[in-house]
Amino acid sequence: MSEDGRRLLIVDDNKVNRLLLARHIDLLGHPFALAENGRVALEMLRSEPFDLLLLDIEMPELDGFTVLEQLKADPALRDVPVIVTSSLEGMENIVRCIELGAEDYLPKPVNAVLLKARIGASLEKKRLRDEQRDLVRRFATPEVEQDLQQSGFALGGKRVRVSVMFCDIRSFTALCESQPPEETIELLNTYYMLMFDAIGGQGGVVTLMIGDGLMAVFGAPSSLDDCAHSAVAASLEMVELIDQFNLERTSTNRPPIHIGIGIATGDVVAGYTGTRQRATYTCVGDTVNLAARLEAHTKVAERRILIDGATRNELGDGISIEPLGDVMIKGKAATVDAFAVETP
Repeated sequence: MSEDGRRLLIVDDNKVNRLLLARHIDLLGHPFALAENGRVALEMLRSEPFDLLLLDIEMPELDGFTVLEQLKADPALRDVPVIVTSSLEGMENIVRCIELGAEDYLPKPVNAVLLKARIGASLEKKRLRDEQRDLVRRFATPEVEQDLQQSGFALGGKRVRVSVMFCDIRSFTALCESQPPEETIELLNTYYMLMFDAIGGQGGVVTLMIGDGLMAVFGAPSSLDDCAHSAVAASLEMVELIDQFNLERTSTNRPPIHIGIGIATGDVVAGYTGTRQRATYTCVGDTVNLAARLEAHTKVAERRILIDGATRNELGDGISIEPLGDVMIKGKAATVDAFAVETP
């Protein structure tokens, strides 16, 4: 077995060809499995992991072209590298295989030296893809990861209606100056864990973290039936979690923390911004700016959660709301119809 345990699937309807390829693969030290046609191969690929597919083209039930088409259409399988091994002649067939996603095309009888080189190169590409996927899983939300898998990556965005939330810790700078850096990092880690749980539980996606502040979006990249209600429900849970967290802090003679939350609902442009080397999923538009201003105004209004009129209009009567009337908010030329969500 190879040191990295990379596993191959050999697909060929001819038993002699399967066994000959299996002999080559065994000598190279790679674990492998065998499939006698495309249908069986797809069933195996969907039930167990493989790192490389050696695929014949002319087979009964499902030929190699159909297998390539189905792999390309399946987000869970499209990154499995495929080396076509076939006696099918004609440049148009080779081109078709490459266009359908095959890494390479080796004519039969397969040259053992060339096969070894192609397998090595393909497995290295697979390793790099796996590392890239692990990085995406580590630094992106599950929703963004799913969007990348289904839609692929493209700079730009689309107009969608969402609820945007901003949240930060009050007097965080003073708190940092009063305690060691290690305690500040531990506090931030706990704070983000609690906030992520509340936001994610209501279908929101955190798109930005800066120090003690975060931005979350409800309704993109995955749509929500009632983004405003989800955002406000998440904000109430966030406040409740912080209150519970403060009981633990005060019991160990540490100061409580307080948060302010601003929510606005409306159209934004959501998508990936930056460059292909460094990009992030975010939303831009006046709705985003308003949510940020409302969060900042919580200090002035001495309320924990502020929402705009559009969010209020979508809530119905199930949540206690205090009208604040038209208020002047820093950074806005006109007054804003603001509301405070009542908290315990």
